Amino acid sequence: MAQSRYDIAIIGGGIVGMATAMALTESYPRYKVVVLEKERQLAQHQTGHNSGVIHSGIYYRPGSYKAKLCVEGARLMVKFCEENGIKYELCGKVIVATEERELGPLATLHERGISNGVEGLQLLSPEQLKEIEPHANALQGLLSPNTGIADYAQVVAAMAETVKKRGAEVLTGAKVEKITSHDNTVYLETVSGTVETSYLINCGGLYSDQIMGMMGIKSDVQIIPFRGEYYMLRSERRHLIRGLIYPVPDPRFPFLGVHFTKTVHGDIEAGPNAVLALAREGYRKGDFNLSEAASIIGYSGFWSMTKRYWKMGLYEFYRSMSSSAFTKALQRLVPEIRKEDLSPGSAGVRAQAVDKHGNLIDDFKITQTHNAIHVQNAPSPAATASIAIGRHIAGLAKENFGLEPKS
Repeated sequence: MAQSRYDIAIIGGGIVGMATAMALTESYPRYKVVVLEKERQLAQHQTGHNSGVIHSGIYYRPGSYKAKLCVEGARLMVKFCEENGIKYELCGKVIVATEERELGPLATLHERGISNGVEGLQLLSPEQLKEIEPHANALQGLLSPNTGIADYAQVVAAMAETVKKRGAEVLTGAKVEKITSHDNTVYLETVSGTVETSYLINCGGLYSDQIMGMMGIKSDVQIIPFRGEYYMLRSERRHLIRGLIYPVPDPRFPFLGVHFTKTVHGDIEAGPNAVLALAREGYRKGDFNLSEAASIIGYSGFWSMTKRYWKMGLYEFYRSMSSSAFTKALQRLVPEIRKEDLSPGSAGVRAQAVDKHGNLIDDFKITQTHNAIHVQNAPSPAATASIAIGRHIAGLAKENFGLEPKS
C-alpha cells in the first residue's frame, strides 16, 4: 500500500468501527474516510464471535449510554437488516427467576425496560412461561417479545459494501504498529504502508487502550480480556429451546450469566461463562501471551478487581473446566438438559475496561482527545447498538473535528 492521505481514519473493522464509517460517510460525504483492519477479513474478533442477539434494552440503567443507544440501535439494526436482505428474527426472550431472591431484581428489570422505552414487556406466571418455553423452569418470567437474532458478521459485510459505495476505503491486513503526529497530521504506520490522516477514531476493541498508548495518551482504564465459552445443544435436543432463555443477572457484574440462545442458522448455543483470558485474543483455554499477561498482572486495577471478585472468578474457572458444573448452571433454566446433550462450541473474548480501583466499567465509554475519539469500552450490547453508536460518534466528530455536513 502506497502512502495515502485521508481526512478521517478509523482503526478497527468490527461492527462499531464500520457503523461509525457508515454514519460519517452518510452525514459528511465530502471527507475522505478509511477503515484500517489488522486482520485479512473484517469482524474476526468480538463481532465475529458474538452470539448474534439483538437486545431490546432491558438491562441498562435509565439514562446511561447503553440504555439510550441500545433501544434506538435495535430499531436501526432491524431496519438495516431488512434493507440489506440480512436474515434476522424477532424470536423473543424470557428472563427467568428460579429462586425467591431473584424476584426483586426481575421486577427491577421490568421497570428498567419500561423506563428505557422497551415495548411489549410482560411479567409471566409459571403457567404463562410454559406456554412460551414449555421446558423452562421458573417462579416468574419476564418476556421481551421484540428481542431478536441476526448474524453480525453478515451485517458488517453489508456495512462495508455501503461505505465503499460512498467512496470510503476499507483496508484489511493493515495492522497499525506506530502512531506519530506532526503539524496536525497523524501518521499511522501499518504493516502495509503509512497512512496520513487529519483525524483518528479509535475503535480498536481489545486493543483500544494500547492504541491510545501509541498516541502518547495514558488511558484511565485498561482492557482486561474475559473469554466466554459456549456449548452447542445437540440437534435432537433443540426442541427444548424455542427462543432465548436467560437467567436474572447478578447486578454486581456486567455479565448476563450462562443462557440459551437460538441462532439464525438454526443452532442453539449455551453459554457464555466469563473466564479471565491470559491473551487478548485467547480463544482457547491454553492460549497465553507473555507480554499481555504481564500487562494484566502488572495493573493495579487487576488486583483490586481480583480482591473484590475472587470467589466469582474461581467459580467461573471451575465451570470452564467442568462440563458438569456448566450443565448444572443450565439446568437451573431448563431442568431436562443433560450433560450428554451438549458438545463444545466456539468461544469469544470480551474487551472489558477496568479502572485502577478494580471497577468493571459497565457503560459504554467514549472519550475525546486532540483530533481523536476513542471507544474505550463497548461491550454488549454494542453490536445491537452499533448503528446508534456510530451516529453518536459522528456527532462527536462534528464538534471535535469541526466537520461540515453535506451541502
